[in-house]
Amino acid sequence: MSQSAPLRSEILDTHNPMIKSARIVINAPAKTIFDLLADPRRHRELDGTQTITGMISGPERLSLGARFGMKMHLGIHYRIMNTVVEFEENKLIAWRHLGRWRWRYELRTISPHLTEVTETFDGTTSISQLWLKARKAYPWVQIAVAKSLVRLKNIAEREFNAPDS
Repeated sequence: MSQSAPLRSEILDTHNPMIKSARIVINAPAKTIFDLLADPRRHRELDGTQTITGMISGPERLSLGARFGMKMHLGIHYRIMNTVVEFEENKLIAWRHLGRWRWRYELRTISPHLTEVTETFDGTTSISQLWLKARKAYPWVQIAVAKSLVRLKNIAEREFNAPDS
C-alpha cells in the first residue's frame, strides 16, 4: 500500500529576507479562490499562522480600502484592524494592519479550472522591524505562508468540486 507525499506549497526565494513567499496550484477557478480570500469570515479557516481566533468587524466581502477586524492570539489575546490596500477582482488582494506589513495573494489563471496562487508576507513596509526580528517572525511566517496555501487549496478544491445541493 503506497502513501502519497504530504501536500506542500513551493517556498519561493524572494532574495529579500523581509519578504516571504510561497506558491501552489489549485484545481479550481480563480473566482472560487478569490471569493474565499475576499470573505474575512473565512480567514480563520485559511490561516496558516493559527493566530486568528475570530472576526469582530468588517464587510462580508472585501474591496479596496475595506477595513476588517480580527480576534487574535499569539501568546496573548488581542484584536487587530486590517485595511485592504491592493485589490484586483479574481487576481490580487492584499491587506495590512497597524504594523504596516502586508499579506498579499496573487492569482494567475492557468486554465478555466486551474489557478496558481502566490502568497507573500511583505515586511519591507513594516514600521516595526525590531519587533519582527525580536519575535523571529520571518522564519516563522515563511512556514505559515506555505501552510496557508495548503489550507486554501484544500478548501477551494473541496468547495469547487462539491455537488450542488
